[in-house]
Amino acid sequence: MHTSHKTGKRIAPEAATTGNENLDRLIAALRAPACYAHAVDTVDLVQTHISCVLLAGDYAYKIKKPVDLGFLDFTTLAARRHYCEEELRLNRRTAPGLYLDVVAIGGSAAAPVLGGGNPVIEYALRMRRFAQDALLERMARRGALTPQHMDALASGLAQFHARAERAGLAGPYGSSACILAQALQNIDQLTALSGPPSRPDAGRAQTEIALLARLRDWTVRAHASLAAVFDARKRAGWVRECHGDLHLGNIALQEGVPTPFDCIEFSEELRWIDVIGEVAFVMMDLIDHRLPRLAWRMLNAYLEASGDYAGTRVLRFYLVYRALVRAKVSSLRAHQAGMAARRQRDIEHDSRRHLDLAERLSAQPRSAMLIMHGPSGSGKSTIARGLAEALGAVHLRSDVERKRLHGLAPLARSGSAPDEGLYAPAASERTYARLEALAREVLMARYPVIVDAAFLQRSQRQRFARLARDSGAGFVIAACAAAPATLRARVAQRERAGRDASEAGLGVLERQMAIREAPDADEAAHTLTLDGERSVGVAEAAALARRLGMDPP
Repeated sequence: MHTSHKTGKRIAPEAATTGNENLDRLIAALRAPACYAHAVDTVDLVQTHISCVLLAGDYAYKIKKPVDLGFLDFTTLAARRHYCEEELRLNRRTAPGLYLDVVAIGGSAAAPVLGGGNPVIEYALRMRRFAQDALLERMARRGALTPQHMDALASGLAQFHARAERAGLAGPYGSSACILAQALQNIDQLTALSGPPSRPDAGRAQTEIALLARLRDWTVRAHASLAAVFDARKRAGWVRECHGDLHLGNIALQEGVPTPFDCIEFSEELRWIDVIGEVAFVMMDLIDHRLPRLAWRMLNAYLEASGDYAGTRVLRFYLVYRALVRAKVSSLRAHQAGMAARRQRDIEHDSRRHLDLAERLSAQPRSAMLIMHGPSGSGKSTIARGLAEALGAVHLRSDVERKRLHGLAPLARSGSAPDEGLYAPAASERTYARLEALAREVLMARYPVIVDAAFLQRSQRQRFARLARDSGAGFVIAACAAAPATLRARVAQRERAGRDASEAGLGVLERQMAIREAPDADEAAHTLTLDGERSVGVAEAAALARRLGMDPP
C-alpha cells in the first residue's frame, strides 16, 4: 500500500504494479495515432527519469514511470494515480489553461484504451500542448526576454504566493533545521558525484571537491548567522505551498503572460518553502543565462508587489542553494548510462558552470546606499529603476510604500491635496521612517539599495546618510535635474495617464519646487547630478558605482 505525503492516508492498490517492460509495450502502442479520439498525425515521445510524455496532436499525455528513487515512489498504480491528481491540482493554481484532466487507460499494454475500459492499467495527465519556443529558457537563449516579461512574471508570482497556503508552525517544512539539512544533503550528493563520468580526470575531481568543500563551509556559516531569521520568516507566514521547481524551463509564455507549470507534486518538503527561495530560483537562472539586469528587474518588481523586503536577508543563501540544485541535477544526468559522450561532456560543463556560479553568488560585496533627490517629474523613478538593474541593487519607491502604509494598491487614487492626506507632514514622516527601516534590512543583507524619494529636505537626506555611515555602507545622493517646463509637462501627462503610483499633480509639484533645499557644501562630496532630461547610461552607472565603492557594471 502507498501512503499519501499530503494527508497521511493509506492508498489501496487498484491493480498489479506495472513493470518497465509493460510500460515499454504501453508506450509503443500509444504511439499509434489511432489510439486517440482527436486528430493526430504523429505521436512524439519525450522522456525524463520519472515520466514519459506523449505529444499527440493538440495534447500531451504524461505517464509516470513505475520507479522508486527514494525521494519519490511511483511503483504502484494507486500512487501514480494519486500523483497525477496532485499534479493536476497543484499546477492548476498557475496554469489552469494547460492542465486539463487525468485520463484512465484501460485494455492491455498491447491494446490500450484511452479514457476507460476495465481493468484500468495506467493513468495519464492530459495537458494542452504549446510551442517549445514559448519556454522562457529558450526565449532567454535567443535574447527574446524583455523587462515587461519580468514585470508580468513578478506580478503573477507575487499574486500566486499571496494566495498560497501557509505552512503550520508545528510542521518541519521551512524550519532552519530543515533548510540546513536540505542544503547540506545537496552538497554531499554533489561531492559523491564529483568528477567527470565520461573519462578519468583526477585533477578535475579534486578541484570540484575543493570547491564543494568551500561551498559547504560557506553554507554552514551563512546558515548559522541566519537561523533565527529563517525561523522568524516561518512564524511570519513566508513559508508557503509554492511551485518548488521554478526555473526558466518551467515557465512558458501563454497569451503574452509568463505562466509557471510542472511544479513539484511528489515532495511536500521541496514544495513548502520560503517564497524568496522560489524567487531566487528564477533570479539565479536569469543570471546563469547572462541576464543579470532582467534578474534584478524581476526581483524588484516582485518585492514591490509583495512588500517582502525583509526576504533580502535570506536571498543570497537561496541563490547559492538553487545554483547547487541545478549543478546536482546536471551531474545526475551526466552519470546516466547510455548517453553519447559529447552530450555527456556538455552536461558536465553545465554542472561545473553552476558550481562556479554558486561560489560567485556567495560573495558579499560592500553594501551601498544611493538616495535620489529631485521634485516630481525629474526622472527619479525611471533613472532609479535603470540604475538598480545596472548595479544589482534593491529599489525602494516612496510612492509605493506611502500607498502600502495606507492600505492602498500602488495605482489606487486617494485624491490627496498638497500637504493633506497621503501628503500630509505626518504621512510623509511615516513614509520616510518606513523607507529607512526597509533600507536597513537591505543593508543588513549586504546588498546595495536605492531609495527613490524626493528627499527635498536636508534633514531627510542627513537621516539616511547616518544610516549608511552606521551600516558601513557607501553613500551617494543622485540629484536629478530637469527644466521646470519639463517637470510640469511630465507631471501633467502622468496625471492624465493614471498609470503610476505617484499622485503628485501640478499643485504638489509647485509646492515641492518652493520648499526644495538644494544639497549644501557638506553634501556636495556625496552628490552626483544626473540629467533628468534623458536616460542614464553606462557611463553614469559606472561613475555612481565608483562613488559607492562598488565594482562598475
